Amino acid sequence: MANPLVAIVGRPNVGKSTLFNKIAGRKISITENRPGVTRDRLYADAVWRGKKFTVVDTGGIELKSADVLWKEILRQADAAIDMAQVIIWMVDGKEELTAADRDVAEKLRRCKKPVILVVNKVDNFSPDKLFDYYALGLGEPFAISAEHSQGIGDVLDEVVSYFESGDEEEDDRLKIAVVGKPNAGKSSLVNRLLGFERTIVTDIAGTTRDAIDTPFEADGQKYTLIDTAGIRRKKNVSDDVEYYSVLRAFDAVRRADVCLLVVDSTEGLTEQDVKIIGYVHEQGKPSVIVMNKWDLIEKDTNTINKFEAKLKADLSFMDYFLSVYISAKTGQRAERVLSLARRAFENANRRITTGTLNDLILDAVRTNEPASVNGRRLKIYYCSQPTVCPPTFVLFVNDETLMHFSYKRYLENVLRRSFDFSGTPIRIALRPRGDNESGMMG
Repeated sequence: MANPLVAIVGRPNVGKSTLFNKIAGRKISITENRPGVTRDRLYADAVWRGKKFTVVDTGGIELKSADVLWKEILRQADAAIDMAQVIIWMVDGKEELTAADRDVAEKLRRCKKPVILVVNKVDNFSPDKLFDYYALGLGEPFAISAEHSQGIGDVLDEVVSYFESGDEEEDDRLKIAVVGKPNAGKSSLVNRLLGFERTIVTDIAGTTRDAIDTPFEADGQKYTLIDTAGIRRKKNVSDDVEYYSVLRAFDAVRRADVCLLVVDSTEGLTEQDVKIIGYVHEQGKPSVIVMNKWDLIEKDTNTINKFEAKLKADLSFMDYFLSVYISAKTGQRAERVLSLARRAFENANRRITTGTLNDLILDAVRTNEPASVNGRRLKIYYCSQPTVCPPTFVLFVNDETLMHFSYKRYLENVLRRSFDFSGTPIRIALRPRGDNESGMMG
């Protein structure tokens, strides 16, 4: 990771996620007044006094809990501590110091890294409120109120004092969102691609709640993987935290460069999968359909062809899809996922020169003229491609209402046959010709 990493750690419900959101400058982490809401490590880039860094929120540390989920959360917090250059340890200023706090202090002293002790929820500061915290042996405590943004600047001044000076290069990573239904294997795929256990993977559906950004490199290419909460049907989303997780997954799709749509092959493509994929399509994002758990499918020589035919039937609205059949668990074909993601992204950035484009559309119109409507026929004067991601083509015409949807689909197919736009939607927009425009097709 290019930027220094700052980890926020502490026991549950001390305000870590609130501080994270204040530092990040936008509401990234899910906050709710109950323990255990933040489960995985959550990243965001931030800048303070001209110094860039990455802050990571973690689940609450419960050192002595026997609960399987708390043990997983502790493992993730440990990983954040191991990776961090600076650690912010938060405690609750409205509660007495506990034996658990002292256990965590001992753990942090052993890590041999800069630890900034932050006492949160101190709304009315007085020095005597901090006396007890000096006994923890972690230097001067900082009193803050994360909720009211008090004292955070002093903490950040201390944080950046540990960074070496120097400008960091701009992030040019390909951002890949991993989306799909709960328990389709998204986190397992992320872990497989990263080569280490980055997110909590259990048999309990829905254990990934936030959208989690993880930068990494593979084969000389830079990526950021965004692992998201499983997207459920609305009627199944009764818990407020899960509801916000679904919103976060949709936000991850919007800010991603390309999406991996993970489907459980043993279930096949469900109605909910189609809705998720449809949302990605509507957002104009390039994508790859990842058919996971392929190791559990009984196969013959024609199995993939049968699955592909079913996908084409179910995804007729986006027959440009790229697909790959993998097992995140065994690693089968998993190495193809990133190369397909890059291909889809490159195709989404494809530009066609105006001359080539107009020659192609002219040939298409000559081959298959638009049908007349009430004695009037659509005339296409010329075409241009103003934008990419998704590739968008503007047709200047005599009357937009004369364009039948089937003819627009015909023109899209002409474009796709001539250029590789697999894995990405393309858009065709219509504009009336201006008075000063010239030239005509057909």
